[in-house]
Amino acid sequence: MKTATIISRVLLGLIFVTFGLNMFLNFIPMPPPPEGPAREFMTALFMSHYIYVVGALQVVGGLILLSGRWMPLGLTLLGPVIVNIVCFHVLMAPAGLPMALVVSFLALFLLWHYREHFAGLVKNGGPAVSQLPHQTIVMGNATVKS
Repeated sequence: MKTATIISRVLLGLIFVTFGLNMFLNFIPMPPPPEGPAREFMTALFMSHYIYVVGALQVVGGLILLSGRWMPLGLTLLGPVIVNIVCFHVLMAPAGLPMALVVSFLALFLLWHYREHFAGLVKNGGPAVSQLPHQTIVMGNATVKS
């Protein structure tokens, strides 16, 4: 299990560092997106320079995964990026869906492996009710019961 976690972490980290840096350095030529909503969406990302925010999140998240430290932070940074990639390919450009699914699988595997760090997000029950007796607080002219 440890070997699979390391392989997934390094593979996902390399994917995101490589493609995140490509947003800034353009060392991998990108084919033009297909006509329709995918092209309009990508044009909007480039024209607004929002693509640099996405690239920065990819590079930082990928470097955290490669370092092996603060894995929950790296997964938290990359989570929205992965969701956006999958939604883009499902809804607008299905040709890239297989790679998006591989990336999703790797991220879900790591999320499952580090699930104890995210347990507070999905824990059953509401906030704990204090067992201390209620006290009366006097504030100026008003009395408040807590």
